[in-house]
Amino acid sequence: MSQESQHIPVLLNEIIDILSPDSEGIYVDGTIGLGGHASAILDASIPNGRVIGIDLDPHALELTSNRLGNRDNRLTLVHDNFRDLDQILTQNSVSAVDGILLDLGVSSMQLNTPDRGFSFLHSGQLDMRMNPNQRISALKIVNETKTDQLANIIYEFGEERWSRRIARAIDKARRTSKIMTTQQLAETISSAVPRKKRYQRIHPATRTFQALRIAVNQELESLDIVLNHAIAALKSGGKLCVISFHSLEDRIVKRRFQELAKPSNDFSIESAHQNLLPPPIEIVTKRPITASEEEIAKNPRARSAKLRVCIKICESRITN
Repeated sequence: MSQESQHIPVLLNEIIDILSPDSEGIYVDGTIGLGGHASAILDASIPNGRVIGIDLDPHALELTSNRLGNRDNRLTLVHDNFRDLDQILTQNSVSAVDGILLDLGVSSMQLNTPDRGFSFLHSGQLDMRMNPNQRISALKIVNETKTDQLANIIYEFGEERWSRRIARAIDKARRTSKIMTTQQLAETISSAVPRKKRYQRIHPATRTFQALRIAVNQELESLDIVLNHAIAALKSGGKLCVISFHSLEDRIVKRRFQELAKPSNDFSIESAHQNLLPPPIEIVTKRPITASEEEIAKNPRARSAKLRVCIKICESRITN
């Protein structure tokens, strides 16, 4: 099965319905991957709609370029981190956009490629870098990070209750020989978890692998930064759609939307009183949109997806 045939964009119909792409609109796919969402946006915005597709993974961009071409010069692909959205738009002479999509987390292609070292389901060298050109990898973190710091990473980014036991087991194993592969790491983690917890629905290595991936790619920091850039980049009436796959991501999006949907105080020295500034956004999804049972049956990855949407309503101050 080809990597392209494995790619099923999550919540695709919902994204297109919400963005309602315009034939003259400009849209950003901040995590274009293999281009499933971007392709649908381009189709829905014929003849002149434009998509700027950003991704950290050069291999994904290569596959997307081969798959989609440039769609009559309407698709621009950018190898960068979406946290630099403001600079990316400036470099492409774009001052404001009609819609932005952020489909967070790791892609099925990355998980299913053993050499990328993202998954314990496939034996491969520890890596987990979305951008293979960056210096920090899971291999480096697992083998060189102090035990207490490693435990903190596993607890904070994986919400793993056994983080300290796992960190100690990793430290013990690496003192004998370097932990090189996903299989080695998964076995070490499993050995640290209480026996009765090893055979539950979720594999005992799941949360630790998530934590390492988030740490390697600075995912939560990048998300926090891009939310402000994205809202600032929207035209009035433009929409920001964020698909998250775990509670840490969803919590950041939810809280930032809530903060920006409230009026803010502006203290005026001249009048010696506070003025309420209108909020820059309105929340479209009071509760996150989730996949239908029909979609989950076709694409199990969609089960954990949560879509939150906001709409830009004014140019109030946004702190980057």
